[in-house]
Amino acid sequence: MFSKKHRYSSLITPISYAVDLLVINLFANILPINFEYPILFHSYLSLAWIILSFKNNFYEIYRYTKVSYILKLLFNQFVFLFLILYAFIGFFKQPNMSRLALGEYFVSVGLAIFTIKFLNYILLMKYRESVKGNMRNVVVIGKNKKTDQLIDVFNVRREFGYHFMKQFSPNDPAFDIYKTFVYIVENNIDEIYCSVSELKNNQITEFINFADNNLKTLKFIPDNKNIFSKKLTFEYYDYIPILSLRDIPLHNPLNSALKRGFDIVFSLIVVIGILSWLAPIIALIIRLETKGPVYFRQKRNGIDNKEFYCYKFRSMAPNDHADSLMAVKNDMRTTKVGKFIRRTSIDELPQFYNVLFGNMSVVGPRPHMVKHTNEFANKVDKYMLRHFVKPGITGLAQVRGYRGEIETDNDILNRTKFDIFYIENWSLFMDLKIIVQTVMNAISGDKKAY
Repeated sequence: MFSKKHRYSSLITPISYAVDLLVINLFANILPINFEYPILFHSYLSLAWIILSFKNNFYEIYRYTKVSYILKLLFNQFVFLFLILYAFIGFFKQPNMSRLALGEYFVSVGLAIFTIKFLNYILLMKYRESVKGNMRNVVVIGKNKKTDQLIDVFNVRREFGYHFMKQFSPNDPAFDIYKTFVYIVENNIDEIYCSVSELKNNQITEFINFADNNLKTLKFIPDNKNIFSKKLTFEYYDYIPILSLRDIPLHNPLNSALKRGFDIVFSLIVVIGILSWLAPIIALIIRLETKGPVYFRQKRNGIDNKEFYCYKFRSMAPNDHADSLMAVKNDMRTTKVGKFIRRTSIDELPQFYNVLFGNMSVVGPRPHMVKHTNEFANKVDKYMLRHFVKPGITGLAQVRGYRGEIETDNDILNRTKFDIFYIENWSLFMDLKIIVQTVMNAISGDKKAY
């Protein structure tokens, strides 16, 4: 019910970065610029390009982005690159560098990246228009001039990649908001577009809650309703203004690539530096105390609510309730060595394999058993928002004291609150801070680690 299909491609931006950097460095070697320190020049230009791209949002191009906006991005990017390029001569005292060759280099790189960027833009448009790839199923809530114009955009501008499915009119006597929800779920609708001028405040709230709990993207055709009290992203589809309710940092391909790169490096350090020698020792101790497998695997829910196997060192005697009952204080199933590795969080270390496999991240909302996910999804409002990102070995909720057994409703409510805050306010600095706090808690001993 909760799975989300047709994921946005997260590879386009990293590939574009790599191609552009390749062009910048390749032309520097081909053309006779006559620089004295090749490594310095390549490093200087590559770093400058990355910083400029980040500051100018150079790679934030969407399916509905206008050509004029892309031209503006190119202009801003290359004006600053021109200044940075010629500043290299003065900064690093390069009197022998050819100014003319540097100018030829600048023009060549500019033409190459201009061509690549527009070729990529056009090919993606053609791909969505002709091959029908990477399509989004959409519904429109409302019947007025603006909604009709938006539907025309969906139907006419096929290169945007939107498949218009159905229009619902709240002013229709037969309109039933819950039947609308059923239609959205049964027809795998990806995005919902609401005209707030036709919705009551309580209906807007119901749409927000439904979208949050079912991993649907909700956007608004604006007017002067109270919806403006929230932080919104303002976009244009052709000439139609659209508001997005929730901006998730990790849906930005650059942020996603940055986090994935950090996950791979950090998990490799742990796997090679710690697990390579600790795992055999833990395995021997576990097998000496009880018979059974060294590792325990359990199905849990990850990004987009997809199930995956989460790995741990086995800390309990083999039993029939391992996949249905979470550990509780003084749990009779826990072995002697199990108590130690759970108290020190050593049992969680095999999840760094999950990070390398791409099922998990080092930091993120903790994944729950499938049974508990289904239970909490029906009981806790906005619980399913946790599945917009990869689950983590540790998370903000855990370092704030909400880890382990869920004893009361407040435990899962507060855990969900912290998880949503993390998702909406992610930064690499926040991840580093959570990791440091997790290590400190493991050393001092967490009272809820049992």
